[in-house]
Amino acid sequence: MNTVMLFLFIAGIRTWLQSSRKERRARDGRAAVAFFHPYCNAGGGGERVLWCAIRALQNRYTDVDFVIYTGDQGVTGEQIVDGARRRFNIRLPRPVRFIFLKHRLFVEASLYPHFTLLGQSIGSLFLGWEALAAFTPDLYIDSMGYAFTLPIFRYLGGCKVASYVHYPTISTDMLSVVRDRNPRFNNADYISNNPILSAIKVVYYCTFALLYGLAGSCSDMIMVNSTWTQGHILALWRAPNRTSVVYPPCDVQAFLDAPLEGEKDKNQAQKCRSIVSVAQFRPEKDHRLQIRAFQKFLDRHREEPGRRELVKLVLIGGCRNQEDEERVLMLRGLCQELGVADRVEFKLNIPFEELKKELVDATIGLHTMWNEHFGIGIKNVNLVKFHLIQLNIFSGFHDSVYTEFYRSGGPKLDIVVPYDGGITGFLADDEESYADAMERIFAMMPTERLEIRRRARQSVSRFSDQEFEASFLAAMDPLMGTLER
Repeated sequence: MNTVMLFLFIAGIRTWLQSSRKERRARDGRAAVAFFHPYCNAGGGGERVLWCAIRALQNRYTDVDFVIYTGDQGVTGEQIVDGARRRFNIRLPRPVRFIFLKHRLFVEASLYPHFTLLGQSIGSLFLGWEALAAFTPDLYIDSMGYAFTLPIFRYLGGCKVASYVHYPTISTDMLSVVRDRNPRFNNADYISNNPILSAIKVVYYCTFALLYGLAGSCSDMIMVNSTWTQGHILALWRAPNRTSVVYPPCDVQAFLDAPLEGEKDKNQAQKCRSIVSVAQFRPEKDHRLQIRAFQKFLDRHREEPGRRELVKLVLIGGCRNQEDEERVLMLRGLCQELGVADRVEFKLNIPFEELKKELVDATIGLHTMWNEHFGIGIKNVNLVKFHLIQLNIFSGFHDSVYTEFYRSGGPKLDIVVPYDGGITGFLADDEESYADAMERIFAMMPTERLEIRRRARQSVSRFSDQEFEASFLAAMDPLMGTLER
């Protein structure tokens, strides 16, 4: 009897939601596409994907309404759109509708000190239900990685569903870390040092991976941001015919407009050079590694008078919440502890033009996330567009920028790859190797740096806004076509 009652209850909810969708469509005479992005007012690469995706769809489908589910409070829709314009230089062709969700706390990691993945995923079910009950779209797109919302919209709302995956919620690499008992930001020392706790966590991860795969497989169209992400999603969601790589958009042109010139300044050796990192202040971005590597680099030259004053580390990023702000305070404390506070600058939530200036003026672009899904985002490709060589490293920017990347994930597979017969950057995986790469870049002849920048700059066309829009629309056109029926 209880099973019958539950079935009738679910059937009733489904009928109510689908009736609401049909009434809205009949009233408006237009289909509606909704993006689920609870942090749409943040300033990360995921948000750039969101705004570029909406812009592309609005330009092609003028008779479709677009909606964003967001958990941002205390701001208006106009302020959010204006923020996207200032941060990313993106202007939408026409307005979008915002559905402001009240229970974003349910997906905050801080709410779940233990079993965080499971807690956040269950929380996303409640947040997804709030979104669906507030507005039932014709097509639902999860653009932030909340796969457990997909079956809610598909089976209760009767919607077509699509997903853009930046990073798999769980991966075989994460399982390997726990199995091998390696300490990481997501595998505390007290667990990695305890075989029983490690075994329990392996079972937990395997169970969660199964549930994650079932949820993700509900998606009618799956887009992933890199070769690395694709491999994990194919292994977990098992939908190869519905999965395609769509590289995230990077504002290449805004940076390529700067002329690629050699270092002609006679006083170049006396100029203060900067090492720039652009990443949200989240634990997985590993800013601690950046600061420690920088300190090691400075220590190698502590006997050289005035050399310390000729280089600085600039950490640029967005703070999403109080937890991120507290993390910045801890990083400032680490700088004090290591004696490099006078050579490290923090620039939080800065506008696009200031970001562009910092990248143009930089010499090295720094990236330290282990198993970064893409690893070039707005920050890293932007580095390339200026004269940076990325450390982990990807180069080709303004006058003298080079980048360092962590030797894993997207940077290794998609970004720091040879182009036109030569290197485009450098890979590193610990404090010493990052410091070595910094040393190597600064020691290069200007002509050698210029050649690396040239190759890197030419290679970034793969990650332009135009390439993203073409790939995104090609993936979405079949689903968008169903809305016209």
